[in-house]
Amino acid sequence: MNLFDDKTLTPMLLGGNRAPFDSEEYIFELKFDGNRCLLYLDEHGTHIRNRRNKDVTHLYPELRDTHTQVDVRCILDGEMTVCREGKPLFFEQQKRALMIDPLKIEQAARREPVTFMAFDILYRGNEDLLTQPLTARKERLFAAVRESERLALSRHIERDGMAFFELAKAEGLEGIVAKRKESLYYPGVRTDEWLKMKALRDDDFAVCGYALTEGGAMSLLLAQAVGGGRGGEKTRGAWRYCGRVTVGGEREDFCCVWRCPPVDKRTLYPDFPEEAGVVWIQPELVCTVEFLERTQSGGLRQPVYRGLREDKRPEECY
Repeated sequence: MNLFDDKTLTPMLLGGNRAPFDSEEYIFELKFDGNRCLLYLDEHGTHIRNRRNKDVTHLYPELRDTHTQVDVRCILDGEMTVCREGKPLFFEQQKRALMIDPLKIEQAARREPVTFMAFDILYRGNEDLLTQPLTARKERLFAAVRESERLALSRHIERDGMAFFELAKAEGLEGIVAKRKESLYYPGVRTDEWLKMKALRDDDFAVCGYALTEGGAMSLLLAQAVGGGRGGEKTRGAWRYCGRVTVGGEREDFCCVWRCPPVDKRTLYPDFPEEAGVVWIQPELVCTVEFLERTQSGGLRQPVYRGLREDKRPEECY
């Protein structure tokens, strides 16, 4: 049984988040904001499996002819993205990944078609490429694929990671990935051979509640003031829910949160979602949170807690 017929591969994963750097030993490419998938392509058709090795071919009818864009059967690794004006729309792709109704899937495929951004090739012809260095796999990838609107190849640069990161950040993109040129492919393994560098944003939020989580950590519920007064003034006591962020168990900030007076959610936060195990508190504290972007519902994607600040009132967070 070979890799293609077996279809049990899971993608190699990125290691930790690092500050941007320059290096002759790495290549740098954009970090695409989508869903990781493997494409199995041969003369019989296109087969798509997600990061958890689930068959998701039916979710992407616009990719049904992708197999006609390769010279021999192969396995491609990449990111399933929905792009508008050249930029990925993560939430459109997430909605697609959760769809069940075939009619809605077909409608979404016409309205917001996906593009598969291929950045690696794991198998070509009858050859297993997992033990080939990344640079050799990249050469095989570009030789194997004919690009189109639905199947594109990820470009990369060498050496200048810091300048490339700043360019991605300026364009409002998620960030970049650094990959060691000689790295082999380790399915399902998270390794520092591949590193991510995210361009996170930050903002300040009022702490409106907390809940203890498994492992001794604390989850803080976040809010910001709602505008409503004249001349940009804020309506006192009106709050907009902004989601949660986790605080590690070693933080001394726990004590500050516990000292805040509890309140009746129905009185102070009547429109906030019901949350099991939450203690709602008077908004007396302000914390800074880094995040990738805001969700359509006003929450935060991939929030990272950076600490409390005492130089700002909760009402000033909006």
